[in-house]
Amino acid sequence: MSDSRTAGGSSQDGPPGTGDGTRAVRAGLPEPVRHEPPLPGPVFAAHFHLPGDPTGPYTYGRDENPTWTHLERALVELEAPGRDDVGALVFASGMAAISSVLFSQLSTGDAVVLPSDGYQALPLVRAQLEAFGIEVRTAPTGGDAQLDVLDGAKLLWIETPSNPGLDVCDVRRLVEAAHTGGALVAVDNTLATPLGQRPLELGADFAVASGTKQLTGHGDVLLGYVVGRDAAPLAAVRHWRKIVGAIPGPMEAWLAHRSLATLQMRVDRQNATALKVAETLRARPEVTGLRYPGLPDDPSYRIATRQMRRHGCVVSFTLASRAHADRFLDALRLVEGATSFGGVRSTAERRGRWGGDAVPEGFVRLSVGGEDPEDLVADLLRALDASVG
Repeated sequence: MSDSRTAGGSSQDGPPGTGDGTRAVRAGLPEPVRHEPPLPGPVFAAHFHLPGDPTGPYTYGRDENPTWTHLERALVELEAPGRDDVGALVFASGMAAISSVLFSQLSTGDAVVLPSDGYQALPLVRAQLEAFGIEVRTAPTGGDAQLDVLDGAKLLWIETPSNPGLDVCDVRRLVEAAHTGGALVAVDNTLATPLGQRPLELGADFAVASGTKQLTGHGDVLLGYVVGRDAAPLAAVRHWRKIVGAIPGPMEAWLAHRSLATLQMRVDRQNATALKVAETLRARPEVTGLRYPGLPDDPSYRIATRQMRRHGCVVSFTLASRAHADRFLDALRLVEGATSFGGVRSTAERRGRWGGDAVPEGFVRLSVGGEDPEDLVADLLRALDASVG
């Protein structure tokens, strides 16, 4: 059992500093030891020396690993700074983390509320939940519509901002209603990151995310995590991870922890550029349905500014047709065609190509990277000009 069960471990007693950059740079580091590296290297071990009775934090590689421990401590410090009643668990992917919460908390006969406009893989999860005899209800993120189908549910799953539509719901309002009815609340915090939003501070029981995206930001790690504030529900998630073996490799965990040191710098740069990109696209007549929660005229702006500290690196918009969107994407030079988001290199895709999102054929999800804002804006404008058919 790792120290992350009690959330944060000794690193919470380290050097003072409450700024996001200070916290990101130092999160989860062990106490300094002379001649040792600040962040120990990955521990590649399937088993550990274990004479006698199996006591101590590390017994077998599917249960615990010291490299996970450092990362889990860091995630607690980012998602719930100053809390000593919070724990974190890391997983092999974001979907492993999502599945662990849903399947560890729900049983046959239970009801769960999912967003109807959430991540593309949620319909696949729905099918499996229903196969296990769990009732699945859905409603859109915008307008807090999930409130209308919440009665009697055991778990409410929130995704805010939603992916890819970027709607935002009032987490505090939904949490209050869910808890009044006896339901747990999990918030997918992938798009916001802990520097943009802290679901546990808004009352949620779980913060869940894909660390593959902006959290690690380099497009070289598949990872997920769950942070929870109640021991019993989190213990059930831990048990689920153990029995299905949905564990990250030590190298992935180490790479993720290494990447956290630049999180605040990356997030601030990408968020500021995303706003400039959104403002630029708003002036283009061929662009419709533009969404970015940081735009003052965005439908989600009022709620987003109340509960978010940063508005994310993703901008979505629609061009007139599939062909128009394809021409635009083909004309881009600084923006890569890829299906993920949050990386240091800008990416974009026509989401309709996957067939799983209820979006127009010309809908584009753009993830803003770390390029110079002026260069990125110029590339987007040039590609828009070139795509006119």
